Amino acid sequence: MKSSRLSLFRFFATIMVVAGAMFALSHNASAQTTTGTIRGTVTTEGAPAANAQVQIRNPATGLSRGTSVNDDGFYVLPGLPPARYELTVRRIGSEPQTRLVVVQIGATQTQDFNLSQAVAQLGTVFVQAAATAETRTSEGATNVTQAQISKLPTPSRNFLDLAQLSPGVTVTEDRVNGQFRTVQAGGQAPSSVNLFIDGTSFKNDLTQGGIAGQDASRGNPFPRSAVQEYRVIGQNFKAEYQKASSAVITATTKSGTNTWTGNALVGYQNAWMVQLDSFQRADKKNNANFREPSYNRTLGALSLGGPIMKDKLFFFGSYEGNYQNRANRVAIPTPPSGFPALDTVNLTQYNGNFGSPFRETLLFGKLTNQINEKQTAELSISNRHETDVRDFGGNSAFSTANNVHNYNTAVQLKHNFFTGPWLNEALVSWTKFHRGFSPNQPGTAHRVYIFPSACCFDIGSGRSEQEYIQRGPGFRDDITYTGFKLAGEHVFKAGVSADFPTYDVNKNNDGTPVFEYQNIRNTGFGDQVYNYVSPFQLRYGTGDPKLKANNQQYGIYVQDDWTPVRRLTLNLGVRWDYETNMLNTDYVTPQMGVDTLTRYASNLLRPLDLNRYIATGDNRKPFTGAFQPRVGFSLAVDKAEKTTIFGGWGLYYDRVPFDVAIDEKQKITHPTYFTTFAPVGQAPQGSQVAWNPSYLSADKATLDQIAKATGKPELWLIDNDFKVPKSTQYSIGLRQVLGDFSGTVSYNEQRGTDQFTLNLANVKLNAGGGCCQNPFDWASHGFANIIYSSNEAKTWYKAVNIQLDRAYKRAAVNSFGWGAGIAMTFARRWLQGVDNLGDTFAFPSASEIPKHPAPNDEKTRIVANWITDIPVLWGIQWSGLATFGGKIRIDAGCGRFCSATDFANNPRLVGGFTPEGTFPYQNVDMRLRKDFPNFGRMNMAFGLTLDVFNVFNHTNLGCFNVGNPNDSAYGNAGCVITDARRFQVGAEYNF
Repeated sequence: MKSSRLSLFRFFATIMVVAGAMFALSHNASAQTTTGTIRGTVTTEGAPAANAQVQIRNPATGLSRGTSVNDDGFYVLPGLPPARYELTVRRIGSEPQTRLVVVQIGATQTQDFNLSQAVAQLGTVFVQAAATAETRTSEGATNVTQAQISKLPTPSRNFLDLAQLSPGVTVTEDRVNGQFRTVQAGGQAPSSVNLFIDGTSFKNDLTQGGIAGQDASRGNPFPRSAVQEYRVIGQNFKAEYQKASSAVITATTKSGTNTWTGNALVGYQNAWMVQLDSFQRADKKNNANFREPSYNRTLGALSLGGPIMKDKLFFFGSYEGNYQNRANRVAIPTPPSGFPALDTVNLTQYNGNFGSPFRETLLFGKLTNQINEKQTAELSISNRHETDVRDFGGNSAFSTANNVHNYNTAVQLKHNFFTGPWLNEALVSWTKFHRGFSPNQPGTAHRVYIFPSACCFDIGSGRSEQEYIQRGPGFRDDITYTGFKLAGEHVFKAGVSADFPTYDVNKNNDGTPVFEYQNIRNTGFGDQVYNYVSPFQLRYGTGDPKLKANNQQYGIYVQDDWTPVRRLTLNLGVRWDYETNMLNTDYVTPQMGVDTLTRYASNLLRPLDLNRYIATGDNRKPFTGAFQPRVGFSLAVDKAEKTTIFGGWGLYYDRVPFDVAIDEKQKITHPTYFTTFAPVGQAPQGSQVAWNPSYLSADKATLDQIAKATGKPELWLIDNDFKVPKSTQYSIGLRQVLGDFSGTVSYNEQRGTDQFTLNLANVKLNAGGGCCQNPFDWASHGFANIIYSSNEAKTWYKAVNIQLDRAYKRAAVNSFGWGAGIAMTFARRWLQGVDNLGDTFAFPSASEIPKHPAPNDEKTRIVANWITDIPVLWGIQWSGLATFGGKIRIDAGCGRFCSATDFANNPRLVGGFTPEGTFPYQNVDMRLRKDFPNFGRMNMAFGLTLDVFNVFNHTNLGCFNVGNPNDSAYGNAGCVITDARRFQVGAEYNF
């Protein structure tokens, strides 16, 4: 084991040395993850214009670069930061030409020139606007522009809301009481997505959710005012991207220019601006004590950028705040007749409206230094500080609230230099992603009272505490070489990456003792009467909840964009990734577990190879098979390259979140025990313990002793030969440029395999397919459950995507401008081995879950956006975002838990339920903006905005009752999945 790791380290050390040598020779330049490329040909009367000079200049910063045209008339300008440029071609004996071009992140655009003969060497410069539509790429990608980021309506300014402009990509709703904001694509879970900002990965290594900080937050990952633009690649991304198997989002931030500019804005919303949804209206009608939820939100943003030294050193900084105040209503129901007083005080003391504040501050700062004509450097830092008091209300008292927090920091240093055909970017970063929660009012026991008809209510402190901290340095180096010719033109690119994260985890689940009360409880000794006087059970987590681990993540890739003939480009690449400690590679199975598994192997309901599931500390080796070939092509049908056929195939590895491996250790070092109490006045039976009221305030040592005396831990087993989740993607499509419009039609497939699941070894379905059979009493042999991992789950995704876009354009400052786009997805999704996307636990095992349509399988989704100026209406700008979701198939009936008798008596028990309507999901958001005269200051503008979300107040239903079709409530909705109509006012000042 040690020798294999040493060999790998030597291998990567060699790669680093080679990369460093190339860095020293080529002095650096920029990578496609944060930049764009211009390529094309230069001819004179149809012949290659060899030795012509191509010069590109950013007039806002003075940055300029140049290259020479080769003997075939071909040139490439890679590594260009997204911006508006002047592109000039000169050749002795020909009239020079200059075009205005817009470079977009990750995009490659073709700019061909045909120079005319000129009598004089110095002719008049001709300037024209160039088309920005990208056609020559094999990726299924959508660029979200600065106009869309700044002008389209989004409720809380989360820039990722606009990722849905890419077909096949969905974003969770930004709701007033929402608690997570994830991105999902390709029929896979959010964990398979990765976000890069200026080249640094914001991947969440520890928990589900994909993007750090988005799996348990209503906040934003990054200040929107600092994002210049971003690219959503939903299919067939190239080998330079890692740690994702469904989609990649890559964003670039703003930089200062030679002109000081800034922006200040504020947005406001309160309860008067939020209408009640259908369930709230019904509650108001039927409940005399109904109180409209208290709520207000203030959004603030401020940004400033400009020169410290003209044409050389620039600054940009931004601040954004998201400050919300809401009140959750606690309404503990009236206890049943005969319920004894709780601490001799009436329960109504817990009822009322209690504040639930949310506070988020986002900061970003960036220095850009144009050292000389060939060299630039950037230093940036971002910080996210967020707290949210939540997880209470309804039947849960305010004292049970948790303080959920995100504290994230990213520091980056990039140094770019280019010379001749060489291009290289070096990036050094340090990130810290801290996400967790803890009781807002710690120190008291948690008590749960279970009523026969009205469920339960909770009082006392929050139950658990969790802290996940992922931090460490990273290094990335990408090299591009454009000077090679063999059977056509080649653009070679290679790179290495190395990240060294450390993981600090405090998973103190059930760290607060939980006492459960009920009137009558079957505890295994027949029905026993407790009458709520004393608890029937204690749920308590004991031991050490903390864990620390180190990991090393390495990646290496090479790719070639080969143009054998002018109209055909082949994208050929391969990537390899490796992690030293993704899943506790040094773990040792406790001896008690080894003894139990060895002794009772013949009693296992799931045959397990004990050599694979008993860890010795050196027999679980890191996964080394993550080789990922990726190929693609684009073929221009016509000479003008307005019609292009494209396609690709690739293999993409993701990773297993570290949280699923933590329990392997923590279920032993910090188990949760269940202790059963005898009713007051009755002798304990079996393992029951006599109740003592002092236990409610007992110290940790006393409760530990009680819990350990009767409780049993769980034994978790990770397969030593574990596999890493991956997907196979392929697509074929057609792009067409129609004047200012660009359209795409494509067929896409993604198949996810080796998906990680956890299964029960001591429980299985009975012979009729119902739940569940447990013939062997594991509890009597030291463990409550045996849980093991497998890689049996799979996903399928097939889709036809259609997209049509026209970029927002204005001919002049005071002229009419407009832009619009539509993205349509027609898709089907299937799962095997899990019930829902994102599930880790396959109950009772993945092998018993057949291939089935994914729950909430939406067959059609249409997303439209528009921005238009209306000068005749007092200079108002109108923009909008409309989403329509077509037929949604929801699994109905008891499904795989039905018995044979159930099927015979009622065939409807298995099937699909589809909400009524052609588009059961509809949401239309609009924004109106009125700009006022700038009093002669052309670079200043002041405007007022009015946002209206869910304009038509469509009721989007969810939580459908799809259990038993014989139930009278079958098919009824239990919630809404979007908020009702709501308004937001704002003001913005640009200078």
